[in-house]
Amino acid sequence: MFIVGLTGGIATGKSTVSKALKELGVRVIDADIVARQVVEPGRSAWKQIRAEFGDEILRENGEIDRPKLGDIVFNDATKRHRLDDIVHPQVYKRIFWMLLSCFLKGNQFVVVELPLLFESGVMLDFIHKIIVVSCDKELQLNRLMARNGLSESDAKKRIAAQMPLEEKCNRANFVIDNSGDVERTTKEAKLVHETLIRSRQHWKPRFLVVGWFLAVLGAFAWFAGYLGRE
Repeated sequence: MFIVGLTGGIATGKSTVSKALKELGVRVIDADIVARQVVEPGRSAWKQIRAEFGDEILRENGEIDRPKLGDIVFNDATKRHRLDDIVHPQVYKRIFWMLLSCFLKGNQFVVVELPLLFESGVMLDFIHKIIVVSCDKELQLNRLMARNGLSESDAKKRIAAQMPLEEKCNRANFVIDNSGDVERTTKEAKLVHETLIRSRQHWKPRFLVVGWFLAVLGAFAWFAGYLGRE
């Protein structure tokens, strides 16, 4: 199995590409969904966030008020880094176990949707191919304002908090332009999928695991034979 990273800028349309890949039968792990799971009330990350930012960032039901917390961390880089230090280790730990499960099930490859793939750098050494979803800058800004109900200045702050989209595109193996309609984006996603399924990269870790298993089995057989001669 090999891992494909799916990333891009905020509001560039990663979810559109993710949906297209899922419809093609690809296993997609969404780090944003995992991040929501690890901060559910009562969990370790939730307790640390509450201690760090206070009860004012909680809703009445105890869940974290994400817009309110976002307003705090996107106006204070130190607090944003502190939040990342709390949440990211929990997210990557859960993703690891999900990937292990996919490997044991025999998946050829898994797509991990990571908005901060380049910024965090944690998984870069484990990623075989990278897909970056891009779009026109003005379109990105307008999408973010409409989606999150942000002012132009607040939306620009959130975009500026990430690595420039041009740099991400330069480091990608595949760039999908999501400036047009959904049909065109879906078509580009299908072309990337066709390239990925032709890869034989997934055989390498399988051979390593099989080789390790045979080596262990051989060692046990030798040891059993040695004891039999005693």
